[in-house]
Amino acid sequence: MTIPKFPDFLGVVLQSLKDGKEHAIQKGNNSIKDYVIKAFSLTDSDLKELVPSGQQAIYYNRISWSITYLRKAGLIENVSRGVLKITDLGVSELRNIDQINIDYLRKFSSFRTFTNRDEAIEGNSQIVSDKNEGMDSPEMNLSKAYESLNHALISDLKEEVMQLSPDQFERLVIKLLLKMGYGSSVDNAGTQTRLTNDGGIDGIIKEDQLGFSNIYIQAKQWQVDAKIGRPEIQKFSGALLGEKAQKGLFITTAMFTNEAKEYAKNLHQATIVLVDGTQMMQLMIKYNLGVSIVNTYDIKRIDSDFFSEDI
Repeated sequence: MTIPKFPDFLGVVLQSLKDGKEHAIQKGNNSIKDYVIKAFSLTDSDLKELVPSGQQAIYYNRISWSITYLRKAGLIENVSRGVLKITDLGVSELRNIDQINIDYLRKFSSFRTFTNRDEAIEGNSQIVSDKNEGMDSPEMNLSKAYESLNHALISDLKEEVMQLSPDQFERLVIKLLLKMGYGSSVDNAGTQTRLTNDGGIDGIIKEDQLGFSNIYIQAKQWQVDAKIGRPEIQKFSGALLGEKAQKGLFITTAMFTNEAKEYAKNLHQATIVLVDGTQMMQLMIKYNLGVSIVNTYDIKRIDSDFFSEDI
């Protein structure tokens, strides 16, 4: 049989959680994956069909994106890594609807914020919504698809990072800075301070062997929609002053208020760089920390100079 289109997976994935219990995505006897396979009567041949990159089965790619979309709409939620359950909203909606598609999900503000655009790009990045199809060049459509995939990846990364313990989060921040090249010429350049009595300093990156230049880190694993204000930056500034430090990094999963940004910008005794949750995820993606490359595409054009010469 032909594997159903991506929108058809949305309702089936939600149905797999209708009993209100916790279900793993792919492990165990009552996994979401097994439910979908049975619901669509997928054959062994269907299960072996791969997306164009050849890196993932088509059916599982569509399950994964369905989970992302349903979660962003608030209909399902993560219980732990790889384990989901339906929300109260999901239970209510499931009683009152016959079919779930992308247009239906747009009625939820959280999903509209997630997509952040009028068009909806399908989970396997192969089609754009009908109303916009043909409005842009293929190259523009590919660019939009890339942006959508990146936006989804940032959101998923935030959820993974929020499941880390505070200790793990601090170690992640240090790993990120080392991956970016800070302290690259120094052995054991990254140090995590003690979890208690750290004086407001969560980690230190040594930029030279003798310790003339260090970066002091404050890492805050706050809710992604929380806002960090000026008082927190003032406290960190005081901690830097106590260490006679000139360089500070305040990195968080949350956001900064304009007052916090302005205060950091106008400091004279030290330089404090602020990195919010979205910026942190973008850096993780850029430096391949916690993510892996699935595929790459080279966009090529005709070389007019080549053909204008005497071949």
